[in-house]
Amino acid sequence: MASTGVTNNKTTAEDAAYWFAPLVRAVPAAALAGVVTFAGGRYTPEFGLVTFGGFAIVAGLAGGILSFRAIGSGVNRTLFLLQAILSVLVGVVALVGLNAGLPLFLGLVGSWGVLTGVLEGYAGLRSRGRLAVSRDWIFVGIVTVVLGVVALVIPPDYVQHYVDPVGPRILNTAVMVVGALGVYGAIVAVYLVIAGLSLKWSTATPAKDGVTP
Repeated sequence: MASTGVTNNKTTAEDAAYWFAPLVRAVPAAALAGVVTFAGGRYTPEFGLVTFGGFAIVAGLAGGILSFRAIGSGVNRTLFLLQAILSVLVGVVALVGLNAGLPLFLGLVGSWGVLTGVLEGYAGLRSRGRLAVSRDWIFVGIVTVVLGVVALVIPPDYVQHYVDPVGPRILNTAVMVVGALGVYGAIVAVYLVIAGLSLKWSTATPAKDGVTP
């Protein structure tokens, strides 16, 4: 990661210990993108709740573990623990409330995206100039907030009928938000894999004055 982005972020001993965390976080994001992609575009609110709920629980559990194993004690660890707890809780609600349909789906994706994105973005902003990984936290935080805003601003009753070579299709709110989830997962997964590998390669000689956020 030191080879790209803001040049005043020094690679510290904590960055060196953190390089594997983005790779772990990329796994549930990639799974989310894969499930959405192979569903073939026939998305329902129930499908969205199951897919999002599973992703949020796995991502939250992974984030909670990584908070202790890869982030030094302090404010940043607290922020990522809060993010992990929120993710698990939202995921459980999504799976339990399958019968609630579209309103719950939009509300959960929207609130999760905004809250967890802000937490991660803030962790990145407060670590700028001290940790190279701050760039990754800021980027993922912004993308997550964008996902949340998309889920909150799309009209719930949006419906458009069209015909493609396969036959009649419907583009509605559930289709668009589930599709946005898939795009989100793909972007985050690719970015985190590149970030983790770049961070590993750039920390061959980490600084001795590690910073605890």
